[in-house]
Amino acid sequence: MKNKKIVLIFTILFIVLLIGGYFAIKYVKSQQMESNVEEFVPEEEITEDQLRQTIVSLYFPSKETKELVPEARLVDIKEIINNPCDKLVNLLIEGPKSDKTQKIIPESTKLLKSYMEDDCVVLDLSSEFLDYNKEDNNVKTNMIKSIVNTLTELTEVNKVKILINGSINEEFNETYLREK
Repeated sequence: MKNKKIVLIFTILFIVLLIGGYFAIKYVKSQQMESNVEEFVPEEEITEDQLRQTIVSLYFPSKETKELVPEARLVDIKEIINNPCDKLVNLLIEGPKSDKTQKIIPESTKLLKSYMEDDCVVLDLSSEFLDYNKEDNNVKTNMIKSIVNTLTELTEVNKVKILINGSINEEFNETYLREK
């Protein structure tokens, strides 16, 4: 009988401690959340021009490693909203802004047109695109990866097909997917 009373007292004490601990932890957490909430006051007002810009990633080879690295660019939404593929490819053709990366698409290359076929963007490029250094296999691979990685940043693009002057070219006759 005495053992039952001791067990009952310890059980009640244990339950009281559990409930008290729960509410103590809840109180401490609510105090921490209240102290962490501060009003953010911007240093300057956001202008209309800043509201209309977005960041895009363009891929260029590094001058040191020759591996593709992303370069972030701030682009006006108005320029990219109607035909984002055209804008991104033209930015790749212009080349990088960074001194640490190098231009990959041959000089004078022009984007003649682009269009979507399901989730594949078809790029029609001028014949100057074929004027790359054919002795270095990495150049062709990096050209393809640069275009594919840049365009597949867009949610609607999963594949890229390249035409030269409106025709399939034997050097670029595949449909390219982004490599994981």
